[in-house]
Amino acid sequence: MNMKTVLRPYFLKSLMLLLFPAGIFAQEIMVDQIVGVVGDNIILQSDIENQYYQMQAQGYTGDARQMKCEIFEDLLVQRLFLNQAMIDSIEVTPAEVENELNRRLQIYINQIGSQERLEEYYNKSLLEIKETFREVIRDQLLTQRMQAELSNDINVVPSEVRNYYKQLPPDSIPEIPEQYEIRQIVKKPRISEEATFEVKERLLELRERIVQGESFSTLAILYSEDPGTAMRGGELGFTSRGSLVKEFADVAFSLKQNQVSQIVETEFGYHIIQLIERSGEQVNVRHILLKPRASEEASRNAVAALDSLASRIRMDSIAFETAARFFSNDEDTRLSGGMMVNQSTGTTRFTLEEFDRPTRQIIQNLKPGEVSDPFEATDKTGRKIYKIIQITRIIPAHRANLDLDYSLIQNMALSDKKSRLLNQWVRDRITETYIRIDPSFRDCDFNIKGWIRESP
Repeated sequence: MNMKTVLRPYFLKSLMLLLFPAGIFAQEIMVDQIVGVVGDNIILQSDIENQYYQMQAQGYTGDARQMKCEIFEDLLVQRLFLNQAMIDSIEVTPAEVENELNRRLQIYINQIGSQERLEEYYNKSLLEIKETFREVIRDQLLTQRMQAELSNDINVVPSEVRNYYKQLPPDSIPEIPEQYEIRQIVKKPRISEEATFEVKERLLELRERIVQGESFSTLAILYSEDPGTAMRGGELGFTSRGSLVKEFADVAFSLKQNQVSQIVETEFGYHIIQLIERSGEQVNVRHILLKPRASEEASRNAVAALDSLASRIRMDSIAFETAARFFSNDEDTRLSGGMMVNQSTGTTRFTLEEFDRPTRQIIQNLKPGEVSDPFEATDKTGRKIYKIIQITRIIPAHRANLDLDYSLIQNMALSDKKSRLLNQWVRDRITETYIRIDPSFRDCDFNIKGWIRESP
């Protein structure tokens, strides 16, 4: 789909952009001005220039004037949704804005390497960066929520999915790469009571140091074993109860501001938690996570057990799926005979790139029906595990079709139906909304012809 669509892919993606460093936008010095008004919302020349430089940085090429006109129309559409959100009293909470801001900044920190490098790049502190982008994030969340209000009740029936697929031009049908269906049997090395006791003792020592005045953030950076939050001083950002595992949430939501919890056990390990702030049904907390380690003997025992199972399966004395049901330690796949489910698609199919590196390396040297030797991996909690796998099916690369890829095509049909509804809403709403376009953008070949109504 090209860019000349009302709700084109760029517009939808631009709502999620984490703005690029200010240094990129310092390439030109310009006097800012209002170039568009939609209801009570304005569009500045700098809004367009900033997104233009972002697109260039991301590899978009083309005529500069046309690109800026398309960006301007995208912003007009966004402001139209934002204006309606204000009329309909659609709201996002400060906690939601803060959480989204933290999420996007963390993505960018991961890309750039560290918080310090991000601050150096912007020539601002992290707090100043947040302040710069907080209103932008708020407007984007409001726009998304307004779109969702308009389209959440839309669905598609099988006949619509079939008709959508039939009318797709051949070059619009996605190419599906080679995919795999995999069964696994997992063994988790036993954690000794001594290892658990040692971790709890370390956490109690850290808690005492915090109570005596040391910085929770500093100790989290030094000792926490949660790679996603350690470099942020253990801070999670504003999070709802449903986004946290129950044991963690129950304690986090019971704390008073700055209070430090006792030890909390979850599937991830053992934590101490400090409440930073609560806003309605969301909390922002810090935590320090420590994980007990299995002994070398326990690891050897897990490998030996898997070796024995693999031999029995190869000799046909037990089926792989039966062995998985009786002997696997992975609760997510055990009852399905070890069949792995792709959480991104809800299907049992994975591309090679969607597997973790250890599994990917084994698959590349395995034929369908063969059973691998035991190998080390990590589970979703970051715990070291061992497993054996079997490829049950390889689906060759192909163009998407209704037989193999119905769920994918169904989602495409649904997105198309929602897009058409939102496009029509935009066309209808333009006639009812005050809109002013600066003369400098009146010569743009807008996809929607109703933006300009008054005489030049």
